[in-house]
Amino acid sequence: MAKLLSCVLGPRLYKIYRERESERAPASVPETPTAVTAPHSSSWDTYYQPRALEKHADSILALASVFWSISYYSSPFAFFYLYRKGYLSLSKVVPFSHYAGTLLLLLAGVACLRGIGRWTNPQYRQFITILEATHRNQSSENKRQLANYNFDFRSWPVDFHWEEPSSRKESRGGPSRRGVALLRPEPLHRGTADTLLNRVKKLPCQITSYLVAHTLGRRMLYPGSVYLLQKALMPVLLQGQARLVEECNGRRAKLLACDGNEIDTMFVDRRGTAEPQGQKLVICCEGNAGFYEVGCVSTPLEAGYSVLGWNHPGFAGSTGVPFPQNEANAMDVVVQFAIHRLGFQPQDIIIYAWSIGGFTATWAAMSYPDVSAVILDASFDDLVPLALKVMPDSWRGLVTRTVRQHLNLNNAEQLCRYQGPVLLIRRTKDEIITTTVPEDITSNRGNDLLLKLLQHRYPRVMADEGLQVVRQWLEASSQLEEASIYSRWEVEEDWCLSVLRSYQAEHGPDFPWSVGEDMSADGRRQLALFLARKHMHNFEATHCTPLPAQNFQMPWHL
Repeated sequence: MAKLLSCVLGPRLYKIYRERESERAPASVPETPTAVTAPHSSSWDTYYQPRALEKHADSILALASVFWSISYYSSPFAFFYLYRKGYLSLSKVVPFSHYAGTLLLLLAGVACLRGIGRWTNPQYRQFITILEATHRNQSSENKRQLANYNFDFRSWPVDFHWEEPSSRKESRGGPSRRGVALLRPEPLHRGTADTLLNRVKKLPCQITSYLVAHTLGRRMLYPGSVYLLQKALMPVLLQGQARLVEECNGRRAKLLACDGNEIDTMFVDRRGTAEPQGQKLVICCEGNAGFYEVGCVSTPLEAGYSVLGWNHPGFAGSTGVPFPQNEANAMDVVVQFAIHRLGFQPQDIIIYAWSIGGFTATWAAMSYPDVSAVILDASFDDLVPLALKVMPDSWRGLVTRTVRQHLNLNNAEQLCRYQGPVLLIRRTKDEIITTTVPEDITSNRGNDLLLKLLQHRYPRVMADEGLQVVRQWLEASSQLEEASIYSRWEVEEDWCLSVLRSYQAEHGPDFPWSVGEDMSADGRRQLALFLARKHMHNFEATHCTPLPAQNFQMPWHL
């Protein structure tokens, strides 16, 4: 009876992976709380085969879940319609509640039938035995056997806790349960006295901004967090996860962040290979509709690096909602996991981000300044110009206020706090982070990210002449035009390197540098073009085209 109840309440099982020969356990292992019999790929198909009763019950419950999600998103309109029609009176609500209660009882009965179907299936019974044993005792053998199954991630045991590093427990300056530290935007009206009257005046605008950010805004910014989209992508995500586990020996893990969110991660270890880049770990930060199962992790994997992918809060197996604070909290526990559990030193960690993942990447670079390098692909400097692009002009004030207060993705500001090597990859046909049309490369916000970074690090070089010539170089839409501008100013790379190395030897590596202070205008132009070319590479593609492995290069450094 206990096993039947476990089958009723247990998670949905999607797939049984092909077990790798190197990890296969002996054929007969005693079924104890610390070790249970492992599945054999020779006797079972890799996809879980539910019995008819479980299969049909699952279909009914999945359909009910989709209807519930649609009802949730359309509830404001439905409530308004019912109110206008007079259906919200007590005489109408009571019968409706009876219908709803009856429907819930029917769904509970369907869930019980599904449990009976699972109970009659030896595959599911063996899975639930391994899951229960792992929850009781997270031994390496139990976790190894559990990794052979892909199931509802909510039931996966926590593998790493944000407070697990001993330094976190002893330090008072680390993250609290309220979250890690973020850079806060300056007040919109500086110098204004924050009196009670002013607070009351601002209250309606603040309430409106809060409602917009937590309803329409968050879902527009992170469409991957919408349940219906995830439901539609589920077969693709399962296939991508199977590829990472079966072909790349990936290891899945659940991390608990300081805000209580559970973060879904996948680690591929290449340290045992002959390739030297396998000793480096690339932490991948996905875009606003990207998942590690099918996202940018494929690029460093093809290049031979060890890779750690993770899903945004609210994406696939990760819980929560993807607001900036939650995003930073998730990135913090991912980096801690890489250092304290996977055993990588910060000097061996590379942060790689695509699109909106630039926010968490730049936050990690700012908060963990010893990381080896940062690579930002198709990213931007600030969210406000891109948000204004897709919203009506009459909403400009509301959009700016909402972004600054609740969705402030200040990538450039965070990146300027990092002292290490940086590479920006600009898509020449990007249709997402341009503020006009994809063909107008001058409106690509990656340009502004580069300019802000160079102006912070080399303020004397990026004075009037240097800034002007870099803007001309950024207007080039082809390699031929770039080379033409570069040769027009006769950039001597050996001279530029000698100037930078001499300054570094005399003044140290910390930015900002005052190099170029006593330099001629032509010298500043040469140095500005040299630095721009070293910090940004062009990739002739649209926003969502996967980055080829040959374009995944380490940033330049002296």
